Amino acid sequence: MTTKGLFPKIWRWVKKIFIVLFIAQFVYILLLKWIDPPITMTQFISWITGHGLKRDYVDRDDISYNAKLAVISSEDQLFPDHNGFDWKSIKKAMEYNEKKPGRVRGASTISQQVAKNVFLWQGKSFIRKGFEVYFTFMIELVWSKKRILEMYLNVIEMGDGIFGIEAAARNYFNKSAKNLTRQEAAMITACLPNPKRYKVKPPSRYVLSRSRWVMQQMGFLEPDPDVQKVIGSKK
Repeated sequence: MTTKGLFPKIWRWVKKIFIVLFIAQFVYILLLKWIDPPITMTQFISWITGHGLKRDYVDRDDISYNAKLAVISSEDQLFPDHNGFDWKSIKKAMEYNEKKPGRVRGASTISQQVAKNVFLWQGKSFIRKGFEVYFTFMIELVWSKKRILEMYLNVIEMGDGIFGIEAAARNYFNKSAKNLTRQEAAMITACLPNPKRYKVKPPSRYVLSRSRWVMQQMGFLEPDPDVQKVIGSKK
């Protein structure tokens, strides 16, 4: 076969593979609207590198009202209102990173963090960021805000090798996620910027200070009807 005839054949195979992969990932996104991921890349890497894998997926009704309110207050206060991206914060982060290239400030929403932690790997490459934008758009399109928040609270790392609010609640406070108090939820959330570095027990000055800030923000956001619509009523 000549080179001239080989390239069209390769291109046809590339297109077929792309179509199959596109359909497969779309079906996976659709399935995750109702089921939990068997394992994520971050969880797998944590397991094989010796950090462990503690997790226990739970339904949104088995997650404390306080935990839902705490993560929105701490990580993404515009979560109920945006389409997956907080453009104002992204712009500020870009300007900050240009001025201080030695320090990197993020502006990821809860939706973006779910996209990264469920479908992708950790890192700061442009390729990964591009995929993150795509998956963020897709989950905002296919899932509800309640499902995105539920997934976030189940897959996010909340300690070294500890994934999800249920595992965190049992590890730190010897109780289920459903029974977390306001202060306990704020303590766990305070560690989210860097869960391998910041510890719930024993808490550092930073964690204690940030948890108080989180509780203050919870008080500010709690009356918001859009927030209430996402986290549900207090039981």
